[in-house]
Amino acid sequence: MTSYPSNMERSAWGNGRARPMEGVARRRAIRVAALPLACALVAAAPPPIDREALVRRHAITFTTADPHAPVMLGNGELGFTADITGLQTFPALYAELTPLLTMAQWGWHSFPNPKGYTERDGLTMVAVPGRGQQPYPWMRAWRDADKNPAFTWLRANPHRISLGRIALTVGGRPADFARISATRQVLDMWTGTLTSRFRYDGQPVEVRTRVLPGVDAVAVEVTSPLVARGSLGVSVAWPGVAPAINPDPSHWTPRAGETTRIVSRTPGEWRVERRLDATRYWSTVRSDGTIAQGDGDRLTIRGRTPTLRAVVAFAPRAEAPRLPGFAAMPDAVAAHWRQFWTRGAAVDFTGSSDPRASELERRVVLSQYLSAINGAGTLPPQEEGLFSNSWFGKFHLEMHPWHSAWQAAWGHADLLERSMGWYLRTLPSARAEAARHRVKGAWWPKMVGPEGRNSPSLISPFIMWQQPHPILLSELIRRAGTGRAGKDRAGKDRATLDRYAPLVEATAEVLASWPTCDATACHLGPPLIPAQENYDPLTTRDPAFELEYFRWALNIAQDWRVRRGLPRRADWDNVVARLAPPAVRDGLYLPVASVPDFWRVAASARCRRHAEAEGCRNRDHPSFLMAYGFVPGARIDRATMARTLQAVEANWDMRQTWGWDYPMIAMTAARLGQPDKAVDWLFATGKNNQWGATGMTPRVHLDAHAAGLVPKSGGAGGVAMAVNPDGPGYARAAETYFPSNGALLMAVGLMAGGWDGADRPAPGFPQRGWRVRAEGFTPQP
Repeated sequence: MTSYPSNMERSAWGNGRARPMEGVARRRAIRVAALPLACALVAAAPPPIDREALVRRHAITFTTADPHAPVMLGNGELGFTADITGLQTFPALYAELTPLLTMAQWGWHSFPNPKGYTERDGLTMVAVPGRGQQPYPWMRAWRDADKNPAFTWLRANPHRISLGRIALTVGGRPADFARISATRQVLDMWTGTLTSRFRYDGQPVEVRTRVLPGVDAVAVEVTSPLVARGSLGVSVAWPGVAPAINPDPSHWTPRAGETTRIVSRTPGEWRVERRLDATRYWSTVRSDGTIAQGDGDRLTIRGRTPTLRAVVAFAPRAEAPRLPGFAAMPDAVAAHWRQFWTRGAAVDFTGSSDPRASELERRVVLSQYLSAINGAGTLPPQEEGLFSNSWFGKFHLEMHPWHSAWQAAWGHADLLERSMGWYLRTLPSARAEAARHRVKGAWWPKMVGPEGRNSPSLISPFIMWQQPHPILLSELIRRAGTGRAGKDRAGKDRATLDRYAPLVEATAEVLASWPTCDATACHLGPPLIPAQENYDPLTTRDPAFELEYFRWALNIAQDWRVRRGLPRRADWDNVVARLAPPAVRDGLYLPVASVPDFWRVAASARCRRHAEAEGCRNRDHPSFLMAYGFVPGARIDRATMARTLQAVEANWDMRQTWGWDYPMIAMTAARLGQPDKAVDWLFATGKNNQWGATGMTPRVHLDAHAAGLVPKSGGAGGVAMAVNPDGPGYARAAETYFPSNGALLMAVGLMAGGWDGADRPAPGFPQRGWRVRAEGFTPQP
């Protein structure tokens, strides 16, 4: 059986910063002084995790190009996707869903809008019980866009774009893959360095690629005899915007409204302005080689010595960025990543006898790396991050916690705080949206771009589980700050309260004013679509998870008021007390109260495990389990939830689950005291639980139930589909789905770092077969 530290030790090193608290150490030293040496050695605190060894043993290595798995580099604001050469030399080698892109959080574009469509043009009046007709950006069917073109324009704009392509050239022309051999590529996540080695025409080539911290720039070093001969070089090109946008927004045929202008040039640095309709951005190309203009708008760079160094920086403003010297760049990048890996939490499964332990550790390390690139920027991340586009690159706010909530529990609350500024900036429009729905506070959209406008959709306007998220995320940040020992604890708590109190207060206003109350209880919906998205919005009422999430968030908002020296709000308490309880039938929690025969239908021969027939709803996200997993639902009966989890295991169509469902279910199993089952769910077999060499999971759908996804040729849905390697009957929609990674980290953080009231360290892992060393975690609520 695994040996675990005591609760006191856990508070000292499991949730601290890798060493015992001073008081604990002093008391331990007093006790140990009176013991024999052998006992003293047993009582000693465990050594800290070797962070460098932990990260480096999971370095990514390729010896051939994997068409589904290019490597990503980035800094949270800029993402750069590299092929087997370390640059973006051979995009044709990669699958249709894996474009080689350079994307930034600020890189957005809109096509011209000659008819002047505004948000009002995309609204549909919907009858809301007790509140009359209200405007929602609702499309009843995709064909509605044929009648109202505003739907298409409002969905597709703004959209993310790729800023540039950096590639190898030979003799000033594109390199030829047929002349490449002996490829070997290694991503060292400890230093943020991608090293790509190969031979070109038999000559050795080494490419080192990095993305700089603090500035959106890609640094490249190319070493080869071919460089010294002036043959092997680097090119920089700027794409236009493709009308299809998804998954690759790049377009290489010039069109009206797209221009490239050289602003300035010196022997070692050229400045370029790129204009795409109303979007403008600037690039700085600096090198110790020779920069020249190639064909079209392309720049070429050639060296004079065996090593060519170049850096390409992108910015939304004309001011030239401050770039370090070439010699300082590797150390700057390494220091950035070393700080990331050493400052936050870590979990080490070395010594576990369960054969899955090493694979889970790999997934955890790679997910941290990918999330630091794709889920730690100044905007909430889109589901494909900075890797490619889905839904036009817009972010889905209901996914924000799955992307980023783990960061607070893992000692990286500062990364989460980067995106929280978007909510504060968007408060005025969120308040206007609430007023349009005749409720108080701030109403948060679902599918949205940086401007904060909701996008027309069949489903998005009625999803409401994103509404409590700002309270959850603010509370996790507060807990992470106050969990640190030191004299500044109260100050950190006060600073967090002051910064996010307007956000928490406005969000709570919606949670308290949107439910409709009758003589017996307060209810959620209609109109409403729960996190399990296969319900009629006009008839759905009281989803189990949303009821508990609203209630939990309102209680947290009340706690914030008390911490700020304010009285509790009586109207909020009234809603907390009167919110309808999650509905139960036949000893099981119902997903929604308005479908009382859910489980009887799910267990029927026509629906069980294969929910394709009409009326079978046992597919998509089993989100009702989140009422005792994602949050600690205070009204949830553990025995009833345990039976409900068993019913999911027996009846759910797991072919139609998404990547975050598996960790989500693991969280529920962990809270129910079923750690073996929690681990099993992390490794459950599923098309969307396949973890590739780079730590990415795909997004795969049944062909017959593509949930509104449209063909590659485009359409109102805005999500590309492609022939895939998953077998007949399936359609692969994306090569990556980053909520899988963030959800895994949130689940492992809960399982290893614990939660309020947990009775032992690493409470979500079995005590047999697993040796869990966890440090730096803040327990989750």
